Amino acid sequence: MIKKILLGAFCMTQFSLAYATEKPSATINIQHASNEVQPFQKVPKTVIIKTKKFKIRIDKQPNGKYLYQSWAANAKITSKPSMIISDGELIPDGSGGNYYFNFVNEGYNYQVWRNYLTDSASKAPYTLTVNDENDREIVRQDAQVVKN
Repeated sequence: MIKKILLGAFCMTQFSLAYATEKPSATINIQHASNEVQPFQKVPKTVIIKTKKFKIRIDKQPNGKYLYQSWAANAKITSKPSMIISDGELIPDGSGGNYYFNFVNEGYNYQVWRNYLTDSASKAPYTLTVNDENDREIVRQDAQVVKN
């Protein structure tokens, strides 16, 4: 009886080894030529955030670019947006998972930063920054997720 069990276990081991396939090792290479963020970072297709003054919705478009829409903080998101900027880009920032969305409108640069790795546990998950034509920061507001 023991011989049959051992023979069965031996045969199963041999078949398992014969049909085993080696999986390629995963590389952790954050930035590619296309500036795409790796899938493990879970960039949502739509994110809605709220700062002290604004509600912001960012949507991934079928062409791979991003759409920025903003409203006053007390406005309903179902109303017409006060600003719409198309052709935004997703730009990785370092190797820790942070990234930002970059939008340009009439010389102003709008960036919505995703803060995964920060020096403070109380840091907001998103930050909106706006720079003018001279690259001076004119707005910096932390934002909380309304819908992800």
